[in-house]
Amino acid sequence: MDIERTGRGPLVYRQNVWTRLTHWIWAVALFLLLLSGLQIFNAHPALYIGEQSGFAFDNAVLVIGAEPHEAGPLEPRGEPPPPAVGTVTLFGQRFEATGLLGWSGGEARAFPSWATIPSYQDLATGRVVHLFFAWVLVATLLLWLLASTLNGHLREVIPGWRDLRALSGDIADHARLRLHYRRRYSVLQKLSYFGVLFLLLPGMVLTGLCMSPSFNAAAPWLLDVFGGRQTARTLHFVEMVLLVLFVVVHILMALLAGPLNELRSIVTGWYRLSPGEDPDAR
Repeated sequence: MDIERTGRGPLVYRQNVWTRLTHWIWAVALFLLLLSGLQIFNAHPALYIGEQSGFAFDNAVLVIGAEPHEAGPLEPRGEPPPPAVGTVTLFGQRFEATGLLGWSGGEARAFPSWATIPSYQDLATGRVVHLFFAWVLVATLLLWLLASTLNGHLREVIPGWRDLRALSGDIADHARLRLHYRRRYSVLQKLSYFGVLFLLLPGMVLTGLCMSPSFNAAAPWLLDVFGGRQTARTLHFVEMVLLVLFVVVHILMALLAGPLNELRSIVTGWYRLSPGEDPDAR
């Protein structure tokens, strides 16, 4: 009766404490891994395919750098042009990116100071921060896997055949912003969470290990699996980009679905369903 009178759906306990805890640890770890990883990338702002790189090879797929600015007229506001131009070369195609990539803050930097930890160029510190939070990420992933297996949450993020049959309808609902507040994850949520938890995050860990000389000595076969150190480094970067895109979409969908309800769910575990939804449905 209360649901019909108020037009509000029931509250259900949707996120257990282990899911909420690991979610926030991941959020902090991935944020610091991103900024420290960009610091490391700045030390050699290029990506390659293969086992080796250098002047004798033509296997670069991405290069971020700066080139001297050609002499020319003043800028429209009468200001002199910058002494250098930031450039991005992707698969041989060159783009200018002054102020964001290649040249920013009056210095040559692949990524600007506000996007790296520390803000100044310091490869050693960047590696220490990156390695520490990489192990935090691994430990949290193992904790989540163990807890989710024991409490049954693991089954909720693995899509089944019934979910896949509903994929087209779920895509259509999301395209029209017809968002449903149910106890079960939608098939698009399951596919995205499955891809992150079982593909992207393990892939980040394995390609990261490929860049460790000590691990290379202990398990040289891993380099062969990923096609060499340089290919592994490139894959590591691509996986980072995909994770950033996932986070952006994840936050956007939370805002569209109702930020207070979504935030309450991941902080307290309680989630309000749409009116008429069965709170006992699984």
